[in-house]
Amino acid sequence: MITEYVRLEVRRTLRDPGFVIFGIGMPVLMYLLFTNLGADEAEWKTASMVGMAAYGALGAALSVGTGVAEDKSLGWLRQLRVTPMTPRQVVTGRALTGSVIVLPAIAAVLLAGALVNGVRLEATWQWAAVAAALWLGSLPFTLLGIGNGYRLSAQTTGVVNVGCNLGLAVVGGLWFPTELFPGWLREISSYTPTNRFAELGRALTEGTAPGLAVIAVIGTWAMLFGVYATVSYRRSARTA
Repeated sequence: MITEYVRLEVRRTLRDPGFVIFGIGMPVLMYLLFTNLGADEAEWKTASMVGMAAYGALGAALSVGTGVAEDKSLGWLRQLRVTPMTPRQVVTGRALTGSVIVLPAIAAVLLAGALVNGVRLEATWQWAAVAAALWLGSLPFTLLGIGNGYRLSAQTTGVVNVGCNLGLAVVGGLWFPTELFPGWLREISSYTPTNRFAELGRALTEGTAPGLAVIAVIGTWAMLFGVYATVSYRRSARTA
């Protein structure tokens, strides 16, 4: 049953023009803009490629929550309650949906880096490794979006998700290098899921494995957001 649920949600999302334009097209446009104004540095184009792919994945993952809130307002949540699916299965199904729809956003930026900006990595496997790392690392943001969607109204979810998207992207260093941050902000950034998320990909572009601190921070945020999503779903089911 989860498989059919995920297939339905993925089709609905990928058919949405707003998602295609803002979830996939916008990160590519921002990447090309940021890397083709000013100095033409190969290192910056590679680092920015990973950051913008992470930003695209972040936005796509959070958008799952916007869909949840809209479905809730239309009574879709009440329909799910009469199915054999448990709250954990429903949240898992939404999380799996997010894990699928982030792939086009990641792939689009990586392709722009390779085909437009001429980014080159030492080994072919690094491209696949970067894509896989960003794909797996996007889970916490999917869970955050789901939690917001079940907890908040449709209108409020959209506003909160935009705020989370911009705030996490900027503080996490997805747009600009954290080396440009003041010391106190750089320290805060190191504990954010977005900073460690991008570090996953950047380490692989350099041919090294992500450190244990990276895995620990991302794993901790994934657990926290997972609890938030499950609790939000149960609360929404009681009040629907």
